[in-house]
Amino acid sequence: MTDEATPAQIQFDVNLPSENETGVFADFANIWHTPNTFVLDFLSVKGPAVQTGDAEVARLPVKVAARVRIPPEQIFPLIEALTQQGQRWLRETGRSAPPENWAGQGMPD
Repeated sequence: MTDEATPAQIQFDVNLPSENETGVFADFANIWHTPNTFVLDFLSVKGPAVQTGDAEVARLPVKVAARVRIPPEQIFPLIEALTQQGQRWLRETGRSAPPENWAGQGMPD
């Protein structure tokens, strides 16, 4: 039997298909979960909000530009990475706080 050493660190060799290199645009994201999965829906607005009849709430047509499902074990590293990148962005842009609409105010639930 051979005694193979386990590497102390794993480095990912990421292969991004050329058709995905430009990515997709999203105006905002909606995040939800099941007992076994977190789902991130990245949404793009398709047109202006429309109020029908006497409705108190206008409906905003949106399209899911991309849906990403991740296991629960990955949500907290993702939150940490987003926080780090957000703080880095604030420093690089010279801002002291996130943009005013950072919490999705005025966006649909």
